[in-house]
Amino acid sequence: MKLITETIENVEVITEGKGDDKKLYIEGVFLQSEIKNRNGRMYPFSVLEKEVERYNEEYVKTSRALGELGHPDGPTVNLDRVSHRITSLKAEGTNFVGRAQILSTPNGNIAKALLEEGVKLGVSSRGMGSIDKREDCGVVMDDFMLATAADIVADPSAPDAFVNGIMEGKEWAWDNGILKETKVAKYQRYMDNATRKNLEERTLKAVSYTHLTLPTNREV
Repeated sequence: MKLITETIENVEVITEGKGDDKKLYIEGVFLQSEIKNRNGRMYPFSVLEKEVERYNEEYVKTSRALGELGHPDGPTVNLDRVSHRITSLKAEGTNFVGRAQILSTPNGNIAKALLEEGVKLGVSSRGMGSIDKREDCGVVMDDFMLATAADIVADPSAPDAFVNGIMEGKEWAWDNGILKETKVAKYQRYMDNATRKNLEERTLKAVSYTHLTLPTNREV
């Protein structure tokens, strides 16, 4: 499974309440389906619909849908870097529109200060999944799992290729309930060098090792 990130630039900044009750939100398209994105990937609507349903049930509705400030280098959410909580995620046509509250954490306060000063920020989804490389694009398969629907990123159009170049050269696997980076090329060579006689034995060993269980401001 590969770590997959997609970035969207246009999010709206919404301020609700006043004084001590003032809350800051970002809102916009967090995920897109049925269109080839600038990273050369396409998400079938059915894949995102199924995963968003799971993500809403397990994370959004239980107030555990968190995101970070910046581009993390792995598939897990680091609590010391959390800046916001995703409060809603729903389909609108082939897009999935999200809303996130900026939290009063160290990174949340940084994001809040930037937004209030008019800095344009974008969102970047982060997930794990397989990609079927076809002639015109890579199609994300139905094993796709969201780590977060949105990290907050600056100047998203520039670092996209750099971030993807680093992150997507890695493969991740479940090892005793923990996602770990694994050098799949090593095991691919291991399999390629197997004779027909011991192919099954090597397959079992490889699977056993990797153990895949797997701004515009608006006041309301």
